Amino acid sequence: MELALPAELAPTLPEALRLRSEQQPDTVAYVFLRDGETPEETLTYGRLDRAARARAAALEAAGLAGGTAVLLYPSGLEFVAALLGCMYAGTAGAPVQVPTRRRGMERARRIADDAGAKTILTTTAVKREVEEHFADLLTGLTVIDTESLPDVPDDAPAVRLPGPDDVALLQYTSGSTGDPKGVEVTHANFRANVAETVELWPVRSDGTVVNWLPLFHDMGLMFGVVMPLFTGVPAYLMAPQSFIRRPARWLEAISRFRGTHAAAPSFAYELCVRSVADTGLPAGLDLSSWRVAVNGAEPVRWTAVADFTEAYAPAGFRPQAMCPGYGLAENTLKLSGSPEDRPPTLLRADAAALQDGRVVPLTGPGTDGVRLVGSGVTVPSSRVAVVDPGTGTEQPAGRVGEIWINGPCVARGYHGRPAESAESFGARIAGQEARGTWLRTGDLGFLHDGEVFVAGRLKDVVIHQGRNFYPQDIELSAEVSDRALHPNCAAAFALDDGRTERLVLLVEADGRALRNGGADALRARVHDAVWDRQRLRIDEIVLLRRGALPKTSSGKVQRRLARSRYLDGEFGPAPAREA
Repeated sequence: MELALPAELAPTLPEALRLRSEQQPDTVAYVFLRDGETPEETLTYGRLDRAARARAAALEAAGLAGGTAVLLYPSGLEFVAALLGCMYAGTAGAPVQVPTRRRGMERARRIADDAGAKTILTTTAVKREVEEHFADLLTGLTVIDTESLPDVPDDAPAVRLPGPDDVALLQYTSGSTGDPKGVEVTHANFRANVAETVELWPVRSDGTVVNWLPLFHDMGLMFGVVMPLFTGVPAYLMAPQSFIRRPARWLEAISRFRGTHAAAPSFAYELCVRSVADTGLPAGLDLSSWRVAVNGAEPVRWTAVADFTEAYAPAGFRPQAMCPGYGLAENTLKLSGSPEDRPPTLLRADAAALQDGRVVPLTGPGTDGVRLVGSGVTVPSSRVAVVDPGTGTEQPAGRVGEIWINGPCVARGYHGRPAESAESFGARIAGQEARGTWLRTGDLGFLHDGEVFVAGRLKDVVIHQGRNFYPQDIELSAEVSDRALHPNCAAAFALDDGRTERLVLLVEADGRALRNGGADALRARVHDAVWDRQRLRIDEIVLLRRGALPKTSSGKVQRRLARSRYLDGEFGPAPAREA
């Protein structure tokens, strides 16, 4: 089977669209699945090019060419047309989640102000909703409905194409501290990241992408829009809600449309495992076409890898199709990944040594320890170093430190924030200044046998009674303690008021498990599970309704924001403030 990727990628995404619209105008580029099941709307390359040029013409007529704009779109193909239209016009778009509550619209307003945007681009329905419910937050902003714009005729003059070094997008970070930052991603960054991605996970001529991740999020954008257009393979898209309500829809779409590439965070695979345990394998499910199942999380859970592989092996899912990977918006997306032709790497490490920042592998029958999943290797164009975050010195293999990155996928910096850009994107390794500047990821990890292992976020490490604990280990212990708990439902953090040190665990639970005295029993099971696995006593376990924990657009728990809301009393009586 031939590779779908040409020997030389187009230098920019708009140029890739222009070339494909000229060479294969009637070929399907994107399909949106209503309810995650039925094809509702289709865009060919020719139709997408005309729609994008119409939006570019509207932006230029409004004087927005070369500026910035907020993209406020629900799941659907209008987002794709508007994004490409912005790129044609040289407008740096900032994709933002459509708000359903005031807090979400306040975040969208902060992003607009940070980006210097005076315009929101959106659909007819969303324009009506935000103007009706959040009019006071739209002061000074113009809301444009791009959905009603007519396509330009085939013989319309060609629009200008941006250069590789132009800013293609402002990818705003999750903003768990309430202060989201816009990463300036250039067209060259996008091109380099796609080239590196397909070097690890080749896209062949029979390739098909199936994506449920939100398109305003970096992983959903890259795998749902950018990579398919550069490589020329069709993408079947569905709304995140369709997956969350019934995870089997994602797998059924892969089976029905013979998907080869699909990506999701670790918790999504865990939801699929729970789904098959509850209802069994969908009739006729065939996952034999799935070559690259990207599992992107910091870190990837071994339970998600092993349980999913075992549960869906009867449907043709192969162990080597599971491809753990690591990336972040500041590096456009992917840094490393497990190659498609081998199963994921499992490393069992001594727990006590890991708490001390040392990696001591455990081998032999009956060995337990901490189970760590490798996030794969990098390609030669990108370099990774593990650095002591305090001294800036490079760590040897087998020592935990902060992951630093150097390569063509590293973005330009944070929009309008030179000091923060210099701190994060301009780091230099002590004694190795000639190697240039590096991106500080804020993630802790290590290198083992040439593979990247991610241990957790630097700022999320729980220091309790002089020992270092990674919160995701505590959270996993809680989540597997009872069937009333779901994947990705807990947040652990430490508090210190200057007199005492306390460890707090917030846990979402099904309402039926909390009735008739069930809450106390559930707390006891969670407490015992954490003690059994970490030898750690939780000072307070707060049980919450499902959906109460703040999460990123890709579904990851925002621990620092959860901690802040806990201190503000949002999850119960306000505790004593920290010193």
